Amino acid sequence: MKKTSISKRPKPKRDTMRTQHLFVYSKAKPNRFASQMSAGAIAVVLEPDVAAVFTSSEAVNTLLRSVIAALPEVDQTQAR
Repeated sequence: MKKTSISKRPKPKRDTMRTQHLFVYSKAKPNRFASQMSAGAIAVVLEPDVAAVFTSSEAVNTLLRSVIAALPEVDQTQAR
């Protein structure tokens, strides 16, 4: 007589997201990239298609400066 295997019931899938995430401050590390940021700098997220065109932040800044230089100057007294 063959032994029949008992099929295991599949476990119900649990939601993979936790309801609460605990931050362990004793394991926290300082930001190693903070020293590379100059004072007053801001971070901007580029879309992937735009980021593919630029190889560095200097390239982005160069292009933006040329666009700013090409903009017509606005007289501050008339802008109000």
